[in-house]
Amino acid sequence: MNQYPGLIGKKLGCSQLFDSEGNVHAVTLLEVGPCHVVGKRTIERDSYSAIILGYGEKRESLFTKPELGFFKKAGVKPLRFLRELRLPPEEVAKYEVGKILRPSEVFEIGQWVDVTGYTKGRGFTGVMKRWNFSGAGSKTHGTHEYKRHGGAIGTNMTPGRTLPNMKMAGHYGNERVTIQNLRVMDIVDDDFLLVVKGAVPGPRHGLIIVRGAVKKGGGKIAKAA
Repeated sequence: MNQYPGLIGKKLGCSQLFDSEGNVHAVTLLEVGPCHVVGKRTIERDSYSAIILGYGEKRESLFTKPELGFFKKAGVKPLRFLRELRLPPEEVAKYEVGKILRPSEVFEIGQWVDVTGYTKGRGFTGVMKRWNFSGAGSKTHGTHEYKRHGGAIGTNMTPGRTLPNMKMAGHYGNERVTIQNLRVMDIVDDDFLLVVKGAVPGPRHGLIIVRGAVKKGGGKIAKAA
């Protein structure tokens, strides 16, 4: 489990960035804020420690009265997305409810991060698109309407059923995916912008969560080699 600080936001799109030596890097632009701290979880009260971050705008008429009361108690406007980030108790104590977090307070240039998002949803697809099948059977010699089939899926009398995890047509995409070890190339605090090297899952304006990289030691002290 990731125990390092992070922010929630949305993916803006891809671009390129030139470094001081003239090398070009493929990057993804992420809008990580403004993120508001709307609550805390403590070990004494909740048996675990975490902060609750809010992001995005939404009309007040779309919230229930208890939800509006929760935001009013935190001293922030109603927010569209809420996510809990589990952190050690000493980290949770650093954050004040109602505070707006800026990217430079959580990340720094050169740091390694993990980005979590949802892949593009592609609906119900066949086996050739979903699993990269080449197609079943011959394309000639009297074969009819069988070019994009997945082939046989059953068994003989024993066990006499379709086995679990068989690759078949079905729902493709819209899966939670985490891309690890992306390097922070630039930070624009005024626009709540984070520039990371590499690709990030999801469509444009898709919700993402950025946290310190687990495999690189996380935190602001973890620099790129």
